Amino acid sequence: MINLENKVALIPGGATMIGRKVAHEFIRAGAQVTVCDIDEAGGRELEQEAGGALKFIPADITDDAQIDAVIQQTLDQWGGIDCLVNVACTYLDNGIASTRGEWREALDVNLVSGAIFVQKVAPHMRRRGGGAVVNFASISGKRAQPGRMLYAASKAAIIGATRNEALLLAEDNIRVNCVSPGWVWSNVIRDMTGNDRAKADRVAGDFHLSGRAVDPEEVARTVVFLCSDAASGINGADVPVDSGYAAIGAEQKTDKVAQLSG
Repeated sequence: MINLENKVALIPGGATMIGRKVAHEFIRAGAQVTVCDIDEAGGRELEQEAGGALKFIPADITDDAQIDAVIQQTLDQWGGIDCLVNVACTYLDNGIASTRGEWREALDVNLVSGAIFVQKVAPHMRRRGGGAVVNFASISGKRAQPGRMLYAASKAAIIGATRNEALLLAEDNIRVNCVSPGWVWSNVIRDMTGNDRAKADRVAGDFHLSGRAVDPEEVARTVVFLCSDAASGINGADVPVDSGYAAIGAEQKTDKVAQLSG
């Protein structure tokens, strides 16, 4: 059991299905949590679920003044910040046809806003003697996928930013890692399937070794581990939570070679 008692976690984008599981996992480990999100209804619902260990703040993370307000309210509420988990994301993506405005919007949400949070939270972690950051990358940042451009480029950039943030903050005892989930039972897949988990698992099965989509709880447990002292030797890493998606390659789980002589 990870013990994060007396630790404070800030989770931008925490009103999403994955973000909620991350928040609950932090609370289970004993931490106090602030979630900020543009989805006020979802955030208020999460706040009610979690009780007194979680504070929700509605915020647009592309606005630096609102980021400053979130950080200050977190400090006022809990007294410090030890962990930052950048979950917030947009799936805006029209592939190769994406406009300049769409590029700017996607990168602003997925990449730049998380980097600004790291920049602004780091001094407060330094005053606490250190801390841990987990950014959300994706398998999409490492493999070409049909119809993707903005999402893939932003997630690839997050992997690179994570390495450099780890280097730049190491002297402050701040570790920075990222997770790269595979297909996760999440807001976007729930909406695409009409809330049909069986369909999601059926489609994902051929290219995940588990034969199903990844559970959001599996991602959340990895995030909390990376923020704990149990992961003190892990820094600047991209940790896959993809049930082998990136390991098995284009042939997936079917023996294509055997079919050549079949």
